[in-house]
Amino acid sequence: MSTELDPTTQSKKQVGEAAAARVQSGSIVGLGTGSTTAFAIQALGDRLKRGDLKDIKGVSTSFQAIVLAKEYGIPLTTLDEVDRIDLAIDGADEVDPQKNLIKGGGAAHTQEKIVDAFADQFIVVVDGGKLVDKLGTTFLLPVEVIPMAMSPVMKAIAALGGKPQLRMGVKKAGPVITDQGNFVIDVKFDAGIDNPAELEKTLNNIPGVLENGLFVGVASLVLVGEVIDGKPSVREF
Repeated sequence: MSTELDPTTQSKKQVGEAAAARVQSGSIVGLGTGSTTAFAIQALGDRLKRGDLKDIKGVSTSFQAIVLAKEYGIPLTTLDEVDRIDLAIDGADEVDPQKNLIKGGGAAHTQEKIVDAFADQFIVVVDGGKLVDKLGTTFLLPVEVIPMAMSPVMKAIAALGGKPQLRMGVKKAGPVITDQGNFVIDVKFDAGIDNPAELEKTLNNIPGVLENGLFVGVASLVLVGEVIDGKPSVREF
C-alpha cells in the first residue's frame, strides 16, 4: 500500500492499526473483509514480523481475507480446528448508535457473521461516514439467497415493505456470486429499518434465505476513523 496516503485513507490505516494493537500473543483472530480491515491485517503482519506479537492464528471471513493473511504472513486456521475466537476485527457499511450494523457490501456477510458472532470480542473498524442514526438510510440491506429461491424470496421481501433487487456483477455478465455460490439481493427500505432485531429474524425465516446483513447485538467496540481539521484521528464507542 502507498506510503503517500490522503487524510481519509490515513484515518482508515490508523483505525486498522488501533484494532490490531489490541490483539495479544497466542490469540485466535477473526480476519474480516473490506478496505479498513485490510489495514488491520497488514498491521498484524507487521507486528508478527517485528516480533512483538507471536503465536496468533487467523480465521478468515472471505477469500479476500485469506489472500491478505497469506501476503502478510499470518498463519490461518479454520473453525473446525479451534474451540474459540478471542477477537474478531471487521468493517461495516452502516453503524447505528446501539452498535448494530449493516454489512455485506463485499457479499461476505454470511461468513463474517459466523466468525464475528463466535468471537469473544468483536471490534468494528469504520470511517466516520459509516455512522448513521438509523440503519438502512444510506446503504441497502444485503440478503444472501439460494439461487433457486430468488423469485419467491424477492416476493416475500416485497411483502415486508422492502424493495429488492438482484446484485449484478461489475465487469462480468450476470449476478454477483458469493463464496458459498449464492446470489445477493439488496433491499431498500424507504424509511430505514425501525426494528433491526425483528427484521433480522424475519428475513432469516424466509425459506431460501441463507443470511442477511443485519448484525444486531454482535459488536463489542466500534473504532471510528475521522478527519478533523485536516488531520486523521481515531475515536471509540
